[in-house]
Amino acid sequence: MANHSDSSSCVHKVGFPPRRSLATDFTRGLKETFFADDPLRPYKDQPRSKQLALGLRFLFPALEWGRDYNLSKLKSDIVAGLTIASLCIPQDIGYAKLANMDPQYGLYSSFVPPLVYAAMGSSRDIAIGPVAVVSLLLGALLQNEFDPVTQKEEYRRLAFTATFFAGVTQAALGFLRLGFLIDFLSHAAIVGFMGGAAITIALQQLKGFLGIKKFTKNTDIVSVMRSVWGSVEHGWNWQTMLIGSAFLAFLLAAKYVGKKKQQQQQLFWVPAIAPLISVILATFLVYITRADEHGVQIVKKIEKGINPSSVDQIRFAGSFAAKGFRIGVVAGMVALTEAVAIGRTFAAMKDYQLDGNKEMVALGTMNMLGSMASCYVSTGSFSRSAVNYMAGCQTTVSNVVMSLVVMLTLLVLTPLFQYTPNAILSSIIISAVLGLIDYEAAYLIWKVDRFDFVACMGAFFGVVFMSVEIGLLVAVSISLAKILLQVTRPRTALLGNLPGTMIYRNVEQYPEAIRVPGVLIVRVDSAIYFSNSNYVKERILRWLRDEEEQQNANDLPRVDCLIIDMSPVTDVDTSGIHALKELHKSLQKREVQLGIANPGAVVVEKLRLAEFIELIGQEKLFLTVGEAVIGCAPKVSEDV
Repeated sequence: MANHSDSSSCVHKVGFPPRRSLATDFTRGLKETFFADDPLRPYKDQPRSKQLALGLRFLFPALEWGRDYNLSKLKSDIVAGLTIASLCIPQDIGYAKLANMDPQYGLYSSFVPPLVYAAMGSSRDIAIGPVAVVSLLLGALLQNEFDPVTQKEEYRRLAFTATFFAGVTQAALGFLRLGFLIDFLSHAAIVGFMGGAAITIALQQLKGFLGIKKFTKNTDIVSVMRSVWGSVEHGWNWQTMLIGSAFLAFLLAAKYVGKKKQQQQQLFWVPAIAPLISVILATFLVYITRADEHGVQIVKKIEKGINPSSVDQIRFAGSFAAKGFRIGVVAGMVALTEAVAIGRTFAAMKDYQLDGNKEMVALGTMNMLGSMASCYVSTGSFSRSAVNYMAGCQTTVSNVVMSLVVMLTLLVLTPLFQYTPNAILSSIIISAVLGLIDYEAAYLIWKVDRFDFVACMGAFFGVVFMSVEIGLLVAVSISLAKILLQVTRPRTALLGNLPGTMIYRNVEQYPEAIRVPGVLIVRVDSAIYFSNSNYVKERILRWLRDEEEQQNANDLPRVDCLIIDMSPVTDVDTSGIHALKELHKSLQKREVQLGIANPGAVVVEKLRLAEFIELIGQEKLFLTVGEAVIGCAPKVSEDV
């Protein structure tokens, strides 16, 4: 630091941004908040016909990639579509049971929604249909209003109404470009929620897996285990357990084979086709042995034919609409979070851009139209999307192929599922949801951020020990609590000089950094708002008190200058400026100078307008911490 004085001639002044009108500031802020990707850029300076064509391609991405579609891509999409169809058919029947719906409604939801998404969706890899978590959530919320057995018609009517409002919620978020709202559910909370939901779903399948007839409607682990062990003497059926255990072992073995790294590319189809093979074999065994006459519960009848219209069952007013809206918003947000996360994952793997807001509009339109065709909430399935990706899909045509296979199944093959045992459906669901328990991600969260781990475990235990909706509420609450904690209690750090340089860094991170005698340098690592302004002021004064106590104890020079490094401070509001003025008054009473280093354009403009710079003096505004040390305490800097 001996050359500080030599550098005094190089001191630069802090620049002030040019003044902008209120309208300019408002327009710029609005654009950065809602139109950060500048979606209207391609339309500039284009004739009306070109703008219309671009608008249609924006709404229907199929018009964009369809121009380059060829026979080679079609072959790849057909293979991928057939592969995911073999996986989705048995899963759909099982997931419909999670939602307390008849089996055909699961198949309906893999027929119409994928066709809509194929035209409007921008992800090439996502496979659309019912998923376990959303099915369970929807079933849990719906049965709080109506009994799915004794009030079947009302239950189904509310399901379609909720699906419609789920679609409205999703489309509205996309159209209004409010997709950032789903980011309030943190990755850690999602990991915990998905893991807890997987455990809950697996426990729910013990009814079909063990052949229990009387089973609790609650989803918490205590109620489920009490119901399971309460039925152990007379409720368990050994034939059902044998079927379930044998095919679960087969499904898990198929998954293991498909995941082996050496054979992942060649044998991806093994775990994809295993559920359909299991259903065929189990159905055949039950039929030839007439196991249904010995207590093995079967699917029985699945309605034949494609989706009937359900427009007349959707309610747009009254208590039904209110309940449907409340349930739809929750289910729609969860479905949206899952779909966008899946879409982004595979877009990153294939290196293409995914427009989140466009995806929301596509998913919302898909669910709104689906609700009118007897479908319940559909979204992107991670297991099917992974198979779709591994099978080499090129476009959303793979969803069309899957949809056509489901249509064929509905028209022709549904009678063949009459003797399908419930145990095999339970086994398929258990094997599918085990992949949602991401213990590696949970361990990484524990290592990296303990507060994130609290959010993860809070969501997990909330789902497992309470209910799916409570777990979701816990996940959102802890995520918001973390944001509030970070906003209200920002980090601050003491800075010291790295020997031989003009660089100042955190003394805890760099123990070799030297504290400047007589100068206290504090960095604030956050914007200064009404929510944290008082804390920032008090924390800086506490740093000063601690420093003064150390000086008195060790007979060191008193602090003559306090420098605030504002490099990380992105913004300051009137409360923040008021807190800085109060800090300045406190420092004046202590005869300590206040210096401000490297404020950003927004911050320095607000400080100027609030006349804070006049208060402390423009000479106390510096471009760097090094220059602030020279300017605030030239004698000290020369001695060091």
